[in-house]
Amino acid sequence: MRPLTHPRRLALALTAAATAVAGLTLIPGSATAAEVPVGSGSYSDTRPEGALGPTDADGNPVLPQVTDAVADQPVPTNDWWSSLVFKRYADIPHSQPMYGHPLSYQAVAGGLEVGYQTQATVDGAGYNYPHVADLTLGLAGLDSPDTKADSWSDWTVTPYWEDGSRTFRATIGHGSPFVYAEGTGGAAEITAGATPEVFADEGSTLGVTVNGRDYALFAPGGSGWTVSGETISSDLGGNDYYSVAVLPDQGALDLYAQYAYSFVTGSTVDWSYDEAGGRMSATYTLETEAREGEETGTIQALYPHQWQHTGDELTDYEYTSPRGVMRVRDGASFTTTQDVVGVLPTLPESGGPDQAQLAGMVNEVAADAAVEFGDTYWSGKQFGRLAQVVGIADQIGETAARDTLIDAMKAGFEEWFTAGGAAEFAYDAEWRTLTGYPASYGSDQELNDHHFHYSYFVYAAAVVAQYDPEWAAESAWGGMVEELIGDAANPARDDDRYPFLRGFDVYAGHSWAAGHQGFAAGNNQESSSESVNLSAGLILWGSATGDTELRDLGVYLLTTESEAIRQYWFDADETNFPADYQHNTLGMVWGNGGAHSTWWTGNPEEIHGINVLPVTGGSLHLAQDKDAIIRNLEEMVEENGGPPVEWKDILWEFQALADPAAARAAYDGDGGGSGEPEAGESWAHVYHWIYTLDAVGAPDTSVTADSPTAAAFSDGSSTTYTAHNHGDSEQTVTFSDGTTLTVPPHSSATQGG
Repeated sequence: MRPLTHPRRLALALTAAATAVAGLTLIPGSATAAEVPVGSGSYSDTRPEGALGPTDADGNPVLPQVTDAVADQPVPTNDWWSSLVFKRYADIPHSQPMYGHPLSYQAVAGGLEVGYQTQATVDGAGYNYPHVADLTLGLAGLDSPDTKADSWSDWTVTPYWEDGSRTFRATIGHGSPFVYAEGTGGAAEITAGATPEVFADEGSTLGVTVNGRDYALFAPGGSGWTVSGETISSDLGGNDYYSVAVLPDQGALDLYAQYAYSFVTGSTVDWSYDEAGGRMSATYTLETEAREGEETGTIQALYPHQWQHTGDELTDYEYTSPRGVMRVRDGASFTTTQDVVGVLPTLPESGGPDQAQLAGMVNEVAADAAVEFGDTYWSGKQFGRLAQVVGIADQIGETAARDTLIDAMKAGFEEWFTAGGAAEFAYDAEWRTLTGYPASYGSDQELNDHHFHYSYFVYAAAVVAQYDPEWAAESAWGGMVEELIGDAANPARDDDRYPFLRGFDVYAGHSWAAGHQGFAAGNNQESSSESVNLSAGLILWGSATGDTELRDLGVYLLTTESEAIRQYWFDADETNFPADYQHNTLGMVWGNGGAHSTWWTGNPEEIHGINVLPVTGGSLHLAQDKDAIIRNLEEMVEENGGPPVEWKDILWEFQALADPAAARAAYDGDGGGSGEPEAGESWAHVYHWIYTLDAVGAPDTSVTADSPTAAAFSDGSSTTYTAHNHGDSEQTVTFSDGTTLTVPPHSSATQGG
């Protein structure tokens, strides 16, 4: 993303500073609302009259609950620990359960509850590993009225407690078996959830078993621990720190003791796209500080989507988690490397679709192309529906229809991207977020789903940019597209207007939908495919505008999340769901488990389809596990009592990624697509998708390329290669099997088949 320092942003910062000096405060929804220009567009600095921003469950406005140390930083609202900063319930001023894995946590008045659940509770449609407090870490007498966030990094956070005479901080994070505690005003006090059984007492190191789980407690050297009933205490030898670790087994005590005083202070992911090799690498690093001695290493537990793609050495130790087995690394960093599955603006030209029939379908969409203004989600789906037909129209020479579709999208975008109309975006300076109004599904009051909604805008804008780069220039309408990107997926950690990757959890490997994480089961994400839609849109937008930083961000996000989807939504390897769980796909992933359900219906078609739509050239990654697709759809038919009816188009397209002939047979057997398709789909796109894949074969994801907008397809006997070139000069794309393809500028090319 381009640095957020161009003149109009500088002017905004100076205006804000002047307002502060004058002692004035702009109240959201007040008469002092102003338009903030962004190229040809604008957004408002206040919400529309009567509109709401973040509220608690009773409808009362809320502000981020952070300490003064981070009061000037944008809050990462949609994270695994977001209930620390977004208090959804007035009577819960501390936090909801937070699932870092292997540990779970919950802030309470007396400190931090810590648990490690190893047995899943399976309840029909769902399974979970509920939070149970084995230990509560704190100080003697601590009774804080609330808990706030005192610092955070890419996947760690530090909650903070203060009760007038005592302060307490505890740094926790994904993959960390340690909790690093600091306190003033009292002795360390740890309360066990059951009488602890001591298995090791080595002065400053104490090993205890609570509820069948083994923990190590580390006080500063020279001090010790006292166990009295369910209370464990230490004066810390006059120091102000201690650490606690959950052990994979008691034999790991000596290894973990080496790192007891190497306190984690931060976490950073760095990604690198090797375009020539078609590979994405990401390095995950913990920053540490030695409180005693000189040791600065640490222990990390890797999720399956990480340890299956790292060449770094791992120990034999393992943890149980809702995502499957976590494997332990003795080290402060590790690197993952994965093949990149390409994204296409449009499937390749082929002899599959009947040109006359397809032209009729395309023109039918163009004849009714106006974007009607609803909320951000449903307007977004209209943009997405039109965007998928643009490339088809261009491919078959229906240029008038193509231009009609593009003009309709431009008109819709320009309405949304201009403050003061029926549809607009407004910036909230307290929460550092840009919200579209009319809002929906909690995008305003709960800060939900921004990455879902804006994915459709970004993807469709990338299609417009492919054909009209002047419209997409930052000085024209592209600036507003990048504001939406900044809100949903800002790659800059030092930006003061939007948080780093708001909804994407870099360690978990996927996004979270809820802005407050206000659930006992932690945070959640239902439609992983709409999250991937944003990543695919970033690849296409960056390619079309020449912004390789945004393009490469999209490659990182899509490559990472596609593997998380494969592992945790579809359990493609059949190793991560609990053994007694009866479903082979989830509609929703939760912090402590998953559910074969959706937020709004128990209909099997939606449960199986919600992680597929929208079907685009960014959906090809789903073809990495064709057997999983087949299992998924077989289960859907069994649950449904027959073939799909409501979302048949989406599920046929999904089927075509594994078995195009069967998808075509289903489509033809239904009479060529009767009834209305899903709201974000059109029969033109469905027909083109199914008949093209029937002609060229399913995506062959084993073949990669030195371009992120290239892909191969195989019908079992021949391979078709295709690529799109957004650039101004001819491009030669080289595939991993040695095939080369010459692609003219601003064009797609196909060969083979």
